[in-house]
Amino acid sequence: MSKILIIEDEKEITEVLTDYFELENYQVSCSWDGADALVQFEKFKPDLIILDLMLPYLDGIDVLRIIRQKSQVPIIILSAKKRDRDKVLALDLGADEYVEKPFSPKVLFARAKALLRRTNQFIKSPIHNRATLENETIRIDELSHTIYINGQIQSFSPKEYELLVYFMKHTNQVFTKVQLLEAVWGVEDFIDPNTVTVHVRKLREKIEVCPTKPRWLQTVWGVGYKWVEE
Repeated sequence: MSKILIIEDEKEITEVLTDYFELENYQVSCSWDGADALVQFEKFKPDLIILDLMLPYLDGIDVLRIIRQKSQVPIIILSAKKRDRDKVLALDLGADEYVEKPFSPKVLFARAKALLRRTNQFIKSPIHNRATLENETIRIDELSHTIYINGQIQSFSPKEYELLVYFMKHTNQVFTKVQLLEAVWGVEDFIDPNTVTVHVRKLREKIEVCPTKPRWLQTVWGVGYKWVEE
């Protein structure tokens, strides 16, 4: 049974989301402020977190930053903040998705299920084609879910990992943002395509010698992205 931690100070929202998840046999814990959220995170050990950004005592950005220092658990941001810079900051700090308020509980529930499903597939299911993906600087051990850059273990969020694996399994193929959303996030209608842009930039910062002039993960202007292997 997957465990969901809802960190949200509006109790009506937590009650609605709790009902949705419990009806599908998920185990749910709720926290109404940022300080308590960190305590609940350690005790409850959730499989997925739904996190509001505007919280009492400790705001959601700080909660996100602290959790990401110790865990790669999938995190969906739920916030009334609509500015692009708020979205980019949250994604930069390791959020997997960003949902604006007001929102559809049904859509949020579907996105959470898709994120859990795809994360579990990459962590637990048998390897699709081979146990190791590698080139001269990057090696991915799919059995242990570990990425080495120039021989050193590098930390990646679940979505960064999935996106990198997908690119390396489809070398020299061009993908649009919508295609990547469908292939890696499991949906194409509910997520801002800019999410792909942010994740691509973060990947480049971790794998490329010069992120502004990428060797591996290249932009095909007006179309999308491709992974280049000679």
